Amino acid sequence: MGISQSVKMALRSITSNKLRAVLTMLGIIIGVSSVIVLVSIAQGSTKDVTSQINQLGTNLLTVNTYSTDIELTDTKISELGELNGVKAVSPVVSGRVNLKKDRISSQVTITGTNAAYTEVRDAEVSQGRFITDLDLEYRQKVVVLGSDTAATFFGTDNPIGQYIQVEGTSFKVVGVLASKGSSLGQSGDNVIIVPLSTGQRLVGSTTISTVYLQGKSEEQMDFVMNEVKMTMASLFPGKSDDYGVTNQQDVMDTMSSVNDTMTMMLGGIASISLLVGGIGIMNIMLVSVTERTKEIGIRKAIGAKRRDVLLQFLIEAIVLSAMGGLIGILFGVGLGKIVATLMDMSISYSISVISLSFLFSLAVGVIFGVFPANKASKLNPIQALRYQ
Repeated sequence: MGISQSVKMALRSITSNKLRAVLTMLGIIIGVSSVIVLVSIAQGSTKDVTSQINQLGTNLLTVNTYSTDIELTDTKISELGELNGVKAVSPVVSGRVNLKKDRISSQVTITGTNAAYTEVRDAEVSQGRFITDLDLEYRQKVVVLGSDTAATFFGTDNPIGQYIQVEGTSFKVVGVLASKGSSLGQSGDNVIIVPLSTGQRLVGSTTISTVYLQGKSEEQMDFVMNEVKMTMASLFPGKSDDYGVTNQQDVMDTMSSVNDTMTMMLGGIASISLLVGGIGIMNIMLVSVTERTKEIGIRKAIGAKRRDVLLQFLIEAIVLSAMGGLIGILFGVGLGKIVATLMDMSISYSISVISLSFLFSLAVGVIFGVFPANKASKLNPIQALRYQ
């Protein structure tokens, strides 16, 4: 008997017990759809985190100081900027300030920095211009608004050239940043950017505790990081606990590792339901063997070989798991889109994950179908014919 004939017989047997077949496939359907939904959500989360880290800037190194014992002066910052492999350097002071225009007032994050910030942190301007070196030199009262801040205080009006009160002092709006969304839980749009010298006066501190460095190329980042560490060690000998140098790629690798672990864990948990579905298939197939003992006896009596009977029941189990797998894929993709819409989450489907979950469902059908099929093939035809 050929494979096609065995598949036809398997389908005939399944359609003759539709409800039982559906209930048998339910475990596989739930298993496959769970794997697809959970892994897709985890992968979507990974993409979100990666894009958020990329928003921080390209080829980025961050130097942070944690103590007042060390001070990043202009001379020392210039020394860091002159290192081989460093393309641009941007010192930063930050804090919270009160903003007011007419009757609207709000507290926002202020960043005092230099002209290189736009390149180092990949901060694009959608209207007007960014801070210039002349603004720093002459301590100009100019401000660049984040997109949310501009919308809050100016609505649909063009804010360029207008004035806004920062801590009671009038500042001229010279630019509006393009929206960057939130980055690692913090909004990058509800901010204002002013010249470094002006920012130091507004936050009441001349201490620079953060300096951003941009490397010339991604391939050189490890070399640049070592250079920066060595320079910091020579500038502040014996004070290694008072500062830190972090690489954007290190953060990304750590987050990727965490997300990969989460993806594997969620996939593993979902796969358990596939195994439960396999046990359901084995249970039903064993019942089927018992019910069809007489049929097996007749087939063997008229010349069916043990291999034919084994193949028939094995194919039946595989057809059940394959149909369950296909329905599970449809459910998984549909359910994923519903979950993503309702919970405002990112979801990322992967052809490899969908294919793997389907192949796993097939493997479950084979593994759990072998025992009942083997039992059916070993039945003695004479005893089977006598079975009532």
